Amino acid sequence: MAVPLSRALGAELIGTYALVFFGPGAVVVQAQTGALGHAGVALVFGLTVTVVIAALAPISGAHINPAATLALTLARQFPVARALPYMLAQLSGAALAGFTLLLLFGRVGELGVTLPAGSLGQAFVLETVMTFFLLLVALRSGLPWAVGGVVALEAMMGGPITGASMNPARSFGPALAAGVWTAHWLYWAAPLLGAGLAVAANHLLRPTEPLEAQPHQAQEFLPHGETP
Repeated sequence: MAVPLSRALGAELIGTYALVFFGPGAVVVQAQTGALGHAGVALVFGLTVTVVIAALAPISGAHINPAATLALTLARQFPVARALPYMLAQLSGAALAGFTLLLLFGRVGELGVTLPAGSLGQAFVLETVMTFFLLLVALRSGLPWAVGGVVALEAMMGGPITGASMNPARSFGPALAAGVWTAHWLYWAAPLLGAGLAVAANHLLRPTEPLEAQPHQAQEFLPHGETP
């Protein structure tokens, strides 16, 4: 039995709220106290994604990322009719979290807004490649620890250069609350391109004849009871 859309959207809103509250929230705490360090901030992002997927995947699939929703839709593992509502729920959760951080901390650390530290070209390529690997892992595994591990890994490597967004909603919430839109288009275009490339690579890597059923693969991203 498929999960009602309202419940799935609620899970996406809550999950994306958690991602933006704890992830960029860690950036803000680091800016205010210096207690976490770069690796600590990256770990917070990874742990948040791991916990959210583990808790909410049975309800909504725990996409918590418009790029993930696009990838799963292109891969025909997610209903087209639910794609836009999911993205709107994700953006709403991200916006609510961004304003929560603003109320708690003011504009400390610009609320974790993602900004390129190098050239736009460098940032675009990095965000595209990081999103590609994140969503390729999600499509081929979907295990909470695997997806969260990739997020932490990429945040450690790419965070100082781009903020390691890989997620338009993650960038949107802090940008809206802080009113900082510098190069914001990049954090939509690059992840969406990375999503398309991940779908293409997953298609090429998929065996012609399935070796055996792999219930964990991608199913973490499907609402409970739905089939691709």
